[in-house]
Amino acid sequence: MAKIIAPVEPKLNQRPLTMDYIPVSGCPASGDKALLVEHEMEVFINDTLTYRLTCSPNQLPELVLGRLLSEGVISRMEDVEILYLCQEGQRARVFLTAAKSATGTEPYVETVPSCCTGNRTFSHCFADGREPAPLHPIPYDPAWIFALSRAIDSDTPLYAMTRSAHSCILMRQGEILVCSEDIGRHNAMDKALGWALLHQVPLSECILYTSGRLPVDMTMKAIRAGVPILASKALPTDKAVELAKTYHLTLIGAAHPDSMQIFS
Repeated sequence: MAKIIAPVEPKLNQRPLTMDYIPVSGCPASGDKALLVEHEMEVFINDTLTYRLTCSPNQLPELVLGRLLSEGVISRMEDVEILYLCQEGQRARVFLTAAKSATGTEPYVETVPSCCTGNRTFSHCFADGREPAPLHPIPYDPAWIFALSRAIDSDTPLYAMTRSAHSCILMRQGEILVCSEDIGRHNAMDKALGWALLHQVPLSECILYTSGRLPVDMTMKAIRAGVPILASKALPTDKAVELAKTYHLTLIGAAHPDSMQIFS
């Protein structure tokens, strides 16, 4: 099992690292009187700067692990030897097992699109480049999707405080396991995936429900992670539906407390 080294009481600009909103003009943080904290973190893999993430300063180990999984760098927790997070939460260092070490270091910079506007990828040399395996569809009760829709509207405290956060909920066999929130929908999904890795939850038995729309990049994250069902209150794009059909992903959009549309 990977060794996780993270500060017990980290600090961020004199604020607790777990505080991801601040009051406006000294007013108590409630309703629209709180601002979302925008945090930056660099992720080094085997001493190579690989990602720069703009995120909310919570669940940072989960965010790092989930990003490695959803980008094809790792496929299981055993691929990680050490994950170290500095006291300020601004730098994460990941050391992979020998079997996952990089073979190339060509320069590369990629900007992550849409909501995660500050995210950058500096190196793809750690991803194995293999096509994801087709998923194995699992049975589910439509009532589970309706319950997820209700939860994402009521059990998201960061969104309730700021009206600025995205959410992603992980469910297994009808039980909600975790709800992750972040400034970006990609990050929120990665945090939920990383939580599953840390808690040894088999993602092949899970559902992901996201508050954000479902273009190709979000859909591919679920596929790489091996999650068989992806749902959202928003709609997927045409390319996302094609991708879901190719990999046998159950893709659900317009998921509300009493209705939903199945696209794949």
